[in-house]
Amino acid sequence: MSKVIYSEEHKHLVARLVKAREDSGLDQESIAKILKKSQSYISKVESGQRRIDIVQLKEFAKAYKKPFDYFIK
Repeated sequence: MSKVIYSEEHKHLVARLVKAREDSGLDQESIAKILKKSQSYISKVESGQRRIDIVQLKEFAKAYKKPFDYFIK
């Protein structure tokens, strides 16, 4: 029996984070520098291995110049 750890909402958020980064023309290393995080942190967020809280999401939205609700389903 397989357990699903992440919800559909989380999958949507991850997909939007990746799309926003790509639309901004940034690679993981560039956004990591902007957010003062490691490239590994960005990779884990984008692969769904690490969740982010609302404060972190606001930082991503600001860095990508996207409205906060762009990331919410």
